[in-house]
Amino acid sequence: MSVSVRRIYEPPEPDDGLRVLVDRLWPRGLAKEAAHVDEWPKGLTPSTGLRQWYHAGEGSYDEFRRRYEAELDAPEAAELLDGLRKSAREGHVTLLTASKNPDGSHAHVLAELLGG
Repeated sequence: MSVSVRRIYEPPEPDDGLRVLVDRLWPRGLAKEAAHVDEWPKGLTPSTGLRQWYHAGEGSYDEFRRRYEAELDAPEAAELLDGLRKSAREGHVTLLTASKNPDGSHAHVLAELLGG
């Protein structure tokens, strides 16, 4: 499987493959045409409550990861995750996030779950 994580504010690269925005909210100050997003599966993003809890600094990354993985077990999210796994088996998938620290974000959790 071929999966990578990049900030959406970085310019697209020819080897990005399928570009998937994995944030619930559209990134500030970025025109949709400039983002070159192929898919935006909002059902794969952390819930608003979980996102706000984590960004408020109320818990550790490990606890965030545990809660997020539990959310990904829900039927809609699990189906979307399976679809991304299929895409990653067929070609490269780039998960896009506006997070300033992609390695400490939900995008990194998704990449690991996808085998990236």
